[in-house]
Amino acid sequence: MKFNLLTPQDQLVEIISLIYKNKMTTISGGNLSIKDKNGDIWITPAAIDKGKLKPDDIMCVTSSGEISGKHKPSSEFPFHKSIYDNRPDLKAIIHAHPPALVSFSILKKVPDTNIIPRVKKFCGEVGYADYALPGSQKLGDNIAATFKEGYNSVLLENHGIVIGSDALINAFHKLETLEHYSRSLIQAAKIGKVIPPEKYKPDESEDCKVDPEEFLPGEKSDLEKNLRSEIIDIIKRSCENQLMGSTEGVVSMKIDESSFLITPTGIGRRNVEEEDLVLMENGMREKGKFPSRSVLLHEAIYKCNPGINAIISAQPPNVQAYAVSDVDFNTRTIPESYIVLRSIEKIPYEYQFNNREAVAKTVSLESPVVLLQNDCLLTTGKNLFEAFDRLEVAEFSAKSSIDAKSIGIVKPMGDKEIDEIIKFFL
Repeated sequence: MKFNLLTPQDQLVEIISLIYKNKMTTISGGNLSIKDKNGDIWITPAAIDKGKLKPDDIMCVTSSGEISGKHKPSSEFPFHKSIYDNRPDLKAIIHAHPPALVSFSILKKVPDTNIIPRVKKFCGEVGYADYALPGSQKLGDNIAATFKEGYNSVLLENHGIVIGSDALINAFHKLETLEHYSRSLIQAAKIGKVIPPEKYKPDESEDCKVDPEEFLPGEKSDLEKNLRSEIIDIIKRSCENQLMGSTEGVVSMKIDESSFLITPTGIGRRNVEEEDLVLMENGMREKGKFPSRSVLLHEAIYKCNPGINAIISAQPPNVQAYAVSDVDFNTRTIPESYIVLRSIEKIPYEYQFNNREAVAKTVSLESPVVLLQNDCLLTTGKNLFEAFDRLEVAEFSAKSSIDAKSIGIVKPMGDKEIDEIIKFFL
């Protein structure tokens, strides 16, 4: 689906539905708008079920102030207009009440996006607007003033978040990224100290698009077609279960010793289709497509580990709490966790750029899961089922461990129990 080719009404319905389904707003909360090339503002209606909006529910306020539609525009229309008036570069605005970001707003504190460099690069820093009565011009003035300072994401004191962008889909991607990230920061604070990545000199590949030489592939084999379908199924399931977000998560599968498929860069994970996946062969990319910037790391892992046939990189919120904190992820909680995950080593952030061989040598069929500090969880397997199973088990295990700390002291299994598990299962 080419999202930006949809009408403003269809775009607004699609995105508010995603926001509601992903529990980032309530049936009555939140509002979205698009400013079209004529200067008209299309906005969600007031007091209408956000989970069941239809295109003909969307309201339009023209540049001359005329209102058209069968409802009333959102009561927060004044701040949408104020933002557009002060930031003509913005064409779409989302306001929502996602729980993690609301947690920061009622603490009068913004999430520090420096903890995960990819989040900082994509979302920038988060601004802050002082409280004012919802729907009031004063609130609009406060929010617009912060946007005028150059922020594209603004946390509202005791309220929620407002995000502006050049397109509605991009605003949604930022909202989802910031909410997942904020959940990770909150969970990390429960278990230890949140730490930023250490200073280092990054390889150019961190900031530049990976651009291997192109090749023109032949007709797709039945194996390649099946693998493409399998990858898309796992990506969609990961997004539905909030193991991945629209802007993060990489899946690859080996076809043979010289080729593999990998997710592309620049396409939201929810919208990736089978044809978008990039075929890599002997270090070259399929003509006309660009692979994820993680392609060189995945390639190094496949070369070093012939038995590994699938890799997933993701940022599930509870696992990320361990990636951004000074606490190690202990998998000795229940037998399944240790059997599926084994021990999980935390690898310095910069290794994925300037020491990929070290990452590739750390990963193996015996040590199939690693944490890249301040970045992501990386799971591997003999097939995609194993890699995805490890992703799910890791997130479930991380959540259980973090929640357990709220009610007592975690008591992991001892060496005797682990030795028995190794003997009978591994």
